[in-house]
Amino acid sequence: MVIGLLHLSFDVPAESLKEKRSIIRPLVERTRARFNASVAEVGANDDAGSAILAVAVVSNDARHADSQLQAILAAIEDWSHDAVLSGVETEILHA
Repeated sequence: MVIGLLHLSFDVPAESLKEKRSIIRPLVERTRARFNASVAEVGANDDAGSAILAVAVVSNDARHADSQLQAILAAIEDWSHDAVLSGVETEILHA
């Protein structure tokens, strides 16, 4: 079993947490729906100006997991018009 993890850091142009949620939530929901991946906001929950998302995929092949993560990253870059992607980390775990 192979688990692919993608950590994404965003700079969010928001003045309040409510405004931040209105920017981040569509990214999370759209990613879940299109890629059937696990997605969650995992950091900077109390900071209106930034967000950290984690995306996880499970596969039986490391190349497949990596290609899924790259496709997800490309889609999120296209969708995140309001939030600026400031950091990306990819991990492939073999279990």
